Amino acid sequence: MKRVVLAYSGGLDTSVAVAWLCEQYDAEVVTLTVDLGGGSLREGIERRAMSAGASRCYVVDAREHFVTDFVWPHLQANALYQGVYPLATALARPLIAQLLVEVARKERADAVAHDCAGKGNDQVRFDVATHALDPGLEVIAPMRAGTGLSREQSIDYAIARGIEVPVTKSEPYSIDVNLWGRSIEAGSLEDPWAGPPADVYEWTEDPSAAPAPVEITIEFEGGIPVGVDGERLAPVALVERLHTLGSAHGVGRIDHVEDRLVGIKSREIYEAPAATVLHRAHRALEGLTLSKDTLRFNRSVADEIAQLTYDGLWFSALHRDLRGYVASSQRVVSGEVRMRLDHGSAFVIGRRSPLSLYEKSLATYDEGDAFDHRSAVGFIEIFGLPLRTEAARHGAVGRRYGAAWTWTEPLLAGLPARISDPEAVEAAR
Repeated sequence: MKRVVLAYSGGLDTSVAVAWLCEQYDAEVVTLTVDLGGGSLREGIERRAMSAGASRCYVVDAREHFVTDFVWPHLQANALYQGVYPLATALARPLIAQLLVEVARKERADAVAHDCAGKGNDQVRFDVATHALDPGLEVIAPMRAGTGLSREQSIDYAIARGIEVPVTKSEPYSIDVNLWGRSIEAGSLEDPWAGPPADVYEWTEDPSAAPAPVEITIEFEGGIPVGVDGERLAPVALVERLHTLGSAHGVGRIDHVEDRLVGIKSREIYEAPAATVLHRAHRALEGLTLSKDTLRFNRSVADEIAQLTYDGLWFSALHRDLRGYVASSQRVVSGEVRMRLDHGSAFVIGRRSPLSLYEKSLATYDEGDAFDHRSAVGFIEIFGLPLRTEAARHGAVGRRYGAAWTWTEPLLAGLPARISDPEAVEAAR
């Protein structure tokens, strides 16, 4: 008999997958549930897995590891997929895959399994990560391999076998959740023109009904948040504190049409209060403590890390090496950021750091200005030298006509203008 370790969330698809693997593969199914916070650990998870046919259930509390080894490195990198999505689901997949492989080895299993569909991103993430860690393991995906069931049919399938599932035909959303974010798709959300129904949101208050604005202060050390409002907090507790604060003020709602790895566009709704607050605070502190060139280069690194993570390449050498660069660049990103949570928005209103590169005596236009204005003449002379040389040899580049550039032509004659001299001004009085 084949032994399979299934990544088990306790939802509709994974519950159906347990029974399906038992029936179709004559397999002994061992389930692995990973607690990543945010309500990801459903009540009665072991009972539900056993009712579906599992022989053994593993439930692992990985919240602390998830935050410190997956979330924090991405926060340090400012990694947001397509500049929007804080990668809550994508970040969880390599961690779950690693635990799947470890349980499979412990149980001497032949294969691991997941509930991902054939046009989703997660199938790639699980398959690629699993084979990177153990090329000898088979990966089975019932949803991809041929259960042949629609969502409604899956509900009927579960009911017929006495499997308890927390989904009804009238609430067809597909939801993934952990403490870093909540992802919602399917149902009425598949129309990108339609506004998200109110029942899509479970974490965040409607911004229009949020309470009066509140100010908070977040402390960072080496690019990692360590405290809120003067209180030092452990990683999970800190995320949960900001989750509570952000949710109450409607912060963290994201409505995004994103490009999936498999080549299609998908409309996704996210709730990520803590992630939204922390990413904005972290970027603000970097602006105070990192040089212009480092900030410019970091934007490219952030995009690359986000893409690699989204594509399931966490265990690639490039991802590892980029994380190493980010960790080095963050050694000076320490200080405090003051923020205002205000009816769905999180505004940065102040920042300070003992390692700040901001020098008031150089920036001020008031008394105490230490900047040598005379040095600007020489700077401009050298800075503009290449352009002056180019213009002298090739002429100044001006307006575009068709597909070619032409030299600058006079504009004054063709634009409305009022030309005044002393006599005209006096006559106008």
